[in-house]
Amino acid sequence: MMINERFEPDERQEAILAVLKEGREEGRPWGYANPKRLEEQLDVRRQYINRSLRGLVDAGWVEKVNRGLYRFVDDPRED
Repeated sequence: MMINERFEPDERQEAILAVLKEGREEGRPWGYANPKRLEEQLDVRRQYINRSLRGLVDAGWVEKVNRGLYRFVDDPRED
């Protein structure tokens, strides 16, 4: 999948990216999360989490691993 380097995440998407990146900071290569965890951690309704995740997946920054599980892929701003 191609990474959209011109994509500009909104505030909610930035918060989701921060949660997904926590896994890397703990020494794991990839951060994983499901919408329920994101909803609880960010105190945001699930419909908004799902909408934000779709944008991140479409941009190639996050990957849908399987139903209900998402993985951080890349943040081109960090390169």
